[in-house]
Amino acid sequence: MNKNINHEKKSHLGGVGVIFLVGFMGCGKSTKAKQLANLLACPVIDIDAVIVEQQGVSIADYFAANGEYAFRQLENETLKSFDYPETCVVATGGGLPCYFDNMEWMNKNGMTVYLEMSPQQLVSRLHNREKRPLLKGMNDEELLAFIVGKLEERNVFYRQSKLHINSFDLEPKKLLEEIKQLYGGF
Repeated sequence: MNKNINHEKKSHLGGVGVIFLVGFMGCGKSTKAKQLANLLACPVIDIDAVIVEQQGVSIADYFAANGEYAFRQLENETLKSFDYPETCVVATGGGLPCYFDNMEWMNKNGMTVYLEMSPQQLVSRLHNREKRPLLKGMNDEELLAFIVGKLEERNVFYRQSKLHINSFDLEPKKLLEEIKQLYGGF
């Protein structure tokens, strides 16, 4: 089911709405989503966690059993059918913006923020690679080359976000200030 979010409702926070965090794996989407939701006193939705809960298996196991295309379809369906609260922060998977019309849908239905990092910064943060299906077995050199290549492919989607901010050592209050500045406060 594909549904749009109703923006006409007002929340106790003045109708902040849905904030979608996008970016490459390891850029801090899940962590920043929790921190930002804490500052806004609103729920955080982690699309990967929703999928794990609904499917009863890890992302890596789902990926291994069903393949990437099936996972991307499930991710798309989850994104568009989830019953979002009036105000919330959503952590997306790293590839989610790059498939189907997901980026366009998020831009239409909320505030989009690209948590950007350099390939070197991402390598420094991606230590537990076995939990990430696309990174299993890579050393640092292979990982750097992989990230550079994937960012070339994905940045065309990530950069459709309304706000781009370097998320390396980004303080949650700074992120909130940038969002408020772009979206006119709330």
